[in-house]
Parts: sequence; C-alpha cells; structure tokens
Amino acid sequence: MSEPQSIEHCIRGNLETYFRDLDGTEPAGLYDMLVKLVEKPLLDVVMAQSGQNQSRAAEWLGLNRNTLRKKLLEHELLK
Repeated sequence: MSEPQSIEHCIRGNLETYFRDLDGTEPAGLYDMLVKLVEKPLLDVVMAQSGQNQSRAAEWLGLNRNTLRKKLLEHELLK
C-alpha cells in the first residue's frame, strides 16, 4: 500500500499542471485565485469536522471567530 501524498505535494503537482496547461500564457492574480480556491474547501471541511461549531473551527484554524464568520459568508458556507 502506498503512502498518502502530502497536501503540499498535491498542491505542487496541481500548480505544475496549471502552468503546463497555460501553454505559455501569463497568469494573472494567481495568489488571490489560489487563496480563494484553497480557502473554501479548507473552511468547508473544518466546519464539517467541528460539527459546524464556529468557535472550535476558529480555534483549529487559528482565526478569530468573527474572521471565520466573515470568511464563511464570503464563500457562502454559512448554514
């Protein structure tokens, strides 16, 4: 059985594929795009694992609860 790949390894592989698929086209706004693409599933999974407990999720993420709530609203993840 093979070992699971690290998150860093998965992200690196996907970024390499992204640049290869650009085929020489210059990317724009890459940092903001990537943060948003990673942040939404991160928040979604952490909220599910915390049983939708915002205080617990904020603690796990190292965020202020109000900051977490703002981000959940931005990503339309508030239930």
